[in-house]
Amino acid sequence: MTSDMILPFYQALTEDVNALSAQVPALATDTLQDIRRKALERFSTIGLPTLKTEAWRYTNIQRYLKEFPYELLTTAAAVAEDVVNSTAIPELDCYRVVLVNGHLQADQSTLPEGKGITIGAMSANTTATGFVTYFNEQQHLAAESMAQLNTALFADGLYIELAANTVVDKPIHVVNVYSCTAHAFIQPRHLWVLNRNAAATIIETSIHPETATIAFANSVLETVVMENAELWHYNIQQGAESFREVHTTAAQQHKDSRYHHFNFTLPNTPFTRNNLSVALKGSHTETNLNGLYIASKHQHVDNHTFMDHIMPDCNSNELYKGVLLDSSNGVFTGKILVHQEAQKTNAFQQNNNLLLGTKADINSQPQLEIYADDVKCSHGFTAGQFSEESMFYLRSRGIGEDAAKALMVNAFSHDITDAVKVPALQHFLQEQIAEIMNN
Repeated sequence: MTSDMILPFYQALTEDVNALSAQVPALATDTLQDIRRKALERFSTIGLPTLKTEAWRYTNIQRYLKEFPYELLTTAAAVAEDVVNSTAIPELDCYRVVLVNGHLQADQSTLPEGKGITIGAMSANTTATGFVTYFNEQQHLAAESMAQLNTALFADGLYIELAANTVVDKPIHVVNVYSCTAHAFIQPRHLWVLNRNAAATIIETSIHPETATIAFANSVLETVVMENAELWHYNIQQGAESFREVHTTAAQQHKDSRYHHFNFTLPNTPFTRNNLSVALKGSHTETNLNGLYIASKHQHVDNHTFMDHIMPDCNSNELYKGVLLDSSNGVFTGKILVHQEAQKTNAFQQNNNLLLGTKADINSQPQLEIYADDVKCSHGFTAGQFSEESMFYLRSRGIGEDAAKALMVNAFSHDITDAVKVPALQHFLQEQIAEIMNN
């Protein structure tokens, strides 16, 4: 591999993306094919992000797309049961949904049953009411070229729809397995719709078994939380040296709904970009965004969030924390937009970072854009190292330096992990953090 070599995959993205689209299986409806065509045209117009693209000014995605000769992968692969079982969260009583390269594996899944619950492959639900009404409907996706690329080229994904008044009795664990025999570019597409008064807890984890092949996932998830519905969504990104990811989540909330999103990015994946946008389309909504990223080695983690306050009397809280080890690099861009009609908005945003590596750094851009006059909005950013006084206190009581650092990172991340409402998941995350800091 040479760094200045132009690879066929990258060349197709920049010069002839239609050549890639010809490799994607056609899906069921003419409407969907028209959506694909328009997305392809838009991607061709926008192009890949560059360092001159404002939202990507600190992240050079082209470096990672040129890194290997990727192939567009639109199929699943056989995955051993022990690989799937290794993703289990200890003591978690849950339903399990297994996706391999975005394709549902029903024989390895344990799905909830009952009236009002639809869980299946996107490709099998393109005529479902929720799909017809909400697929690709969120305007925030139009500005994201990687989301447009996904719309044009995705092969399959996970469709969830809960009918009105449906409450899933225990968490749904979505296991994303990425498996390939050659360096692969994979594009899952998901849509989750919770209708009026519905409620669910969904936990996502990802695994790419360590191999000589690299998987680059460009995934898009749309979530719709209708009137008085509630969704708890936990996304746990467990790292792998052979994985790269752009993960886009676009959520919309309607009147009196509640949406709680947690994102945990753990070490080892060289490149992770998370795009999260929430459109508050109804009044009296509640939105909570929590994020914790721990990066090591030369890892690059970029979190880009957008809270779009459209209607009045809505509350949003956002807290993202980062722990940057070794020579890792973090990026946080958080924007709050308050429209003129969104009076009595209450919005809070905070980004705090610990820089523990001698060459670690963080670029943080909290942003407020307010067009209403009766609002309460605030944002903030901090970056620093361990308190010398705290370290001295712990060391003077016989606690070793590594153990002291682990204790302080645990305390630093506590207000994120403590907000996790699934006890088994909370314990799992706390153990993961302790193991990272003790190694």
